[in-house]
Amino acid sequence: MSSVFQPAERLGRRQWLFPLSLVLFEFATYIAHDMIQPGMLQVISDFSASADWVSASLTAYLCGGIMLQWLLGPLSDRLGRRPVLLTGVAFFVVTCLGTLLTQSIEQFILMRFLQGMSLCFIGAVGYAAIQEAFNESLSIKLMALMANVTLIAPLLGPLAGAAFIHYAPWKAMFRLFALVSLLAWWGLWRSMPETAPRDGQPFSFRRLLADYGQVLGNKSVVFGSLSIGLITLPLLAWVAQSPVILIQDAGMSPLQYGWLQVPIFAGLIIGNLLLTKISGKVKVTTPIWLGIVPIVVGLAITAVAATFFAHAWGWVIGGLGLYAMGSGLVNAGLYRLTLFSSNVGKGTVAAALGLITILVFALGIEVAKLLYFADGNARFNQFTLLSGVAGTLLITLFLTSRKKPTH
Repeated sequence: MSSVFQPAERLGRRQWLFPLSLVLFEFATYIAHDMIQPGMLQVISDFSASADWVSASLTAYLCGGIMLQWLLGPLSDRLGRRPVLLTGVAFFVVTCLGTLLTQSIEQFILMRFLQGMSLCFIGAVGYAAIQEAFNESLSIKLMALMANVTLIAPLLGPLAGAAFIHYAPWKAMFRLFALVSLLAWWGLWRSMPETAPRDGQPFSFRRLLADYGQVLGNKSVVFGSLSIGLITLPLLAWVAQSPVILIQDAGMSPLQYGWLQVPIFAGLIIGNLLLTKISGKVKVTTPIWLGIVPIVVGLAITAVAATFFAHAWGWVIGGLGLYAMGSGLVNAGLYRLTLFSSNVGKGTVAAALGLITILVFALGIEVAKLLYFADGNARFNQFTLLSGVAGTLLITLFLTSRKKPTH
């Protein structure tokens, strides 16, 4: 039996390298789906594929993020967080390089699916290790800082991707993703401590199923996870479909498309900064209640503009920016409350939470795509409004019925 790991109370050089390396890997995985989206029209052109493959790239990426969620948290409890996370980063590097060898759209989507598996390692293993490696106050500050850094990825991704394809082929992006991830792997190898308790018990699928049964039987965990998924879905559906909406159908250039993403993700960053500023001064539920208003109002503005006014892109983007600000206020606190709604091991709870939310993302993006191709931009934005309203209703149920953590 290994000795109990003592959480750090101060940040030395080695302690800083661990969260910095983790956030670098997270940045690489996020930008890998945001940056390639404006290049997807070039991808389908090279492979002589139809436009409905554009959103399939992000859907496949998110589906990959479902595949290992159920296993990695509990597995890292027994094998250790360090070897599991290092393996995940290395796998992402290999799959990015493998994209360079693709010869068809089907092979490309397969590699996107494999790359998406990297998302599983961040939430179920990386975040758990951060919470264990540092004491409570320090881990909260680090998570807030990491969130600020990773939010830069969706802000820069579409614009950087649009600029990138002007000067280099789209496959060169994946060389960049692999290089950044390789640097993150080196930093984690040098600095990541082993934080998982090792009680000598062998891995048991029977125990695993029992733990998941307890977690998924907890209404608070389920309500919280579904609300996180539904609140975030409008943003991801926009990221997935906006190249078709703005470039192919509205006739904008890739750079115009990229600039229009800036107000949306700037709103997300503003919401997160507001959360950081008021965190610790008010109850954890207060920012969640505050964020509900701009979420619903912003999505309503976008839906009305898309339904009644042709090409009202200023209103559409402005409404999405307001929604994104509310989402930034809501998500971090909602995630924490959901994670601590059960006393089952946090690796298992985090994996279940991630599995539910990514399943909502993948299914929701496909529904939004089908609605867009069937009935246009109005129906697409009406669906995202419905998603946001459903998410806020679940948040209300979650907060008003929340009890002490249970098994």
